[in-house]
Amino acid sequence: MAQTTPQRRTPQRTCIACRTTSGKRDFVRIVRTPAGSVELDPTGKKAGRGAYLHADPACWTEALKKNRLDSALKTRLTPDDRLHLVEFATTLTSSGTQ
Repeated sequence: MAQTTPQRRTPQRTCIACRTTSGKRDFVRIVRTPAGSVELDPTGKKAGRGAYLHADPACWTEALKKNRLDSALKTRLTPDDRLHLVEFATTLTSSGTQ
């Protein structure tokens, strides 16, 4: 009898803007570090409280407009943090890629 390896489960995350669930790799992670700064986390492994957004400008616009990041990260975004996130969002295309 051949032994088969169990299939690994893909971690699921929810976009804080559109509330759809998908695989973790489909999202961009934003993290509030223990020092209190808000940063993009391309590796998905930085320490701190994280929030996930699709790589879609519509999701980024909605999250920033309705202060969803503030709620998800349990902090208030500084004007500099907001500016960096808006700049990143402008580099995204509507197909969800950079």
